[in-house]
Amino acid sequence: MMNSQILKALYFQESQSIAQLSKTFNKSIPVITKSINSLLEMKLIEGNGFATSTGGRRAIQFKLNNSLSHYMLVIALDQYYTSIYIYNLENKIIEQITDQYNPLSCESEALQNIISYADQLITQSQIPLANFIAAGVSMPGFVNTQKGVNDSYDKKCNLHHIKKHITDHFKIPTIIENDSTCIAFAEQKFGAAQKTTNALVINLNWGVGLGMIVNGQIFKGSSGYAGEFSHIPLSHSNTLCSCGKKGCLEVEASLSAAVKDVQNALKAGEKSSLEAEQYNNLLAQGDALLENALQGDQLAIASLGKIGYMLGKGIATLIHILNPEVIIISGRGAKAGAILMPQIQTAVNEFCIPRLASTTQLKISEINKQAQSIGTAAFIIENTLQTLITTN
Repeated sequence: MMNSQILKALYFQESQSIAQLSKTFNKSIPVITKSINSLLEMKLIEGNGFATSTGGRRAIQFKLNNSLSHYMLVIALDQYYTSIYIYNLENKIIEQITDQYNPLSCESEALQNIISYADQLITQSQIPLANFIAAGVSMPGFVNTQKGVNDSYDKKCNLHHIKKHITDHFKIPTIIENDSTCIAFAEQKFGAAQKTTNALVINLNWGVGLGMIVNGQIFKGSSGYAGEFSHIPLSHSNTLCSCGKKGCLEVEASLSAAVKDVQNALKAGEKSSLEAEQYNNLLAQGDALLENALQGDQLAIASLGKIGYMLGKGIATLIHILNPEVIIISGRGAKAGAILMPQIQTAVNEFCIPRLASTTQLKISEINKQAQSIGTAAFIIENTLQTLITTN
């Protein structure tokens, strides 16, 4: 048990000395030393120079052995696009196929495409399947991690059983997790939530999701479905949400909403650099929206401002309920954080009790779009790293 805990600590914190590990796990130096020697013997870890001197002899630091030929297959899905990655144990991407249009609404076809992209990537990498410690699937919806299913889909649907299909096809252990939960985990371990115990992480993408960190732990609620931020009824629009109801925050506070707003404005005669080109898919439209906003296009800025203000209304509600230390805007839309933040702050000032708002810090993620895949890889480590010890 201690061996696997040390391996996880070295994955998440890169390198530590025996003294640091002793403090981290509240275990004696001899206990930690025994585990370190065992891991060295298995060649799972290696020395990594010396720690900074504190007045005495400089302590040797240890890290995961970077010559290990162990990898993780990461499958990161959103409503419309599929990205597949191969990560190594240094948390680095070895190969990737990203942003392949593959709507999850086309259920059977979507699963076939996911497996095909993953097969293509593994073939391209020339890494034997035996070298993969596990696969991880992250996707939107009511993901039941314990049962390994996505309850957003009917039990007869392939995507309901996506974990089983991936496991059966690749013959490697597989985990499944909600996309926003993975993003929150990435921010907790590597991003803007590292030094907080109570944080909310908003996944701003084509929809809008929420991952929660409560008392230093990922919080998912009694059935695992907590965090359905997108369906808080704050919108006055008559537009139907993907859930089939009206009034959901998502219809006015997502990148899809901003793209639609731009399209409607251009049809009404608004002038913008966005009208110079015809974008043939949602990804191109979304990327163009973000890029043009950052370059000063007024229509793009106004459209992002609208979703920022609606996000702020939702955030004010979250602050009232959970009183977090920090709220982080992450995901694809965080790229335009400098444009979103003033409108978010305006809405928070308008709708939130000042005493509560003043105790919550708002941040923009620095790992933004990559957060989902990083978090998925981290969950693989969290759940399957023990296999490295049992196979060595």
